[in-house]
Amino acid sequence: MGTQQRRAREKEALRQDILDAARELFVKEGYENVSMRRVAEKIEYSPTTIYLYFEDKASLLYAICEETFAKLAKRMEAITRDSQDPIEALRAGCRAYVDFGLKNPNHYKVTFINHPQHPRDDQRHLKEASMGMKAYGNLRAAVEACIRAKKFRQTNVEAVTQLIWAGEHGITSLLITMPNFPWVKKSELIDLMISTLIDGLRA
Repeated sequence: MGTQQRRAREKEALRQDILDAARELFVKEGYENVSMRRVAEKIEYSPTTIYLYFEDKASLLYAICEETFAKLAKRMEAITRDSQDPIEALRAGCRAYVDFGLKNPNHYKVTFINHPQHPRDDQRHLKEASMGMKAYGNLRAAVEACIRAKKFRQTNVEAVTQLIWAGEHGITSLLITMPNFPWVKKSELIDLMISTLIDGLRA
């Protein structure tokens, strides 16, 4: 490996260390209570180093969210690509969404639960090229395929997509934030929620 390649790899490794440290701090201490200096202390670097990678805390949060959305979008794309039945593709996509959140609770908390409401951040995530909109677009495409195949009674693509997202986000958030609640078997509960949503829409 040449010097240039090694430096690029080291630079990417440090960037990932910053993201991991910030994500952990945002979850534990809250976004508003964490400074760039606090993130720097966590990885034992100077604040100046952090600013070489991220211009401010909002940019750092955005990068964390984009990383989360990218992983989720990749998984959902694979499901859509590998399935011939639109209903089963949607069902599998919903299950993948919930499973992703439960396997990556810190990612999910920062992106969907503890995310601060700042106009600048919301505008970034709503841009068409953002990974957030790409992940949403994958769900929307799965819904559209069901409607196009006349599998659903409802034909409002946006309304159905948002309904399903609300359902899968709701159960994911509750299972993450209320682990001590006497839930029934989680896998059965998740499957029941997804089936109820989809069956309620079927033609």
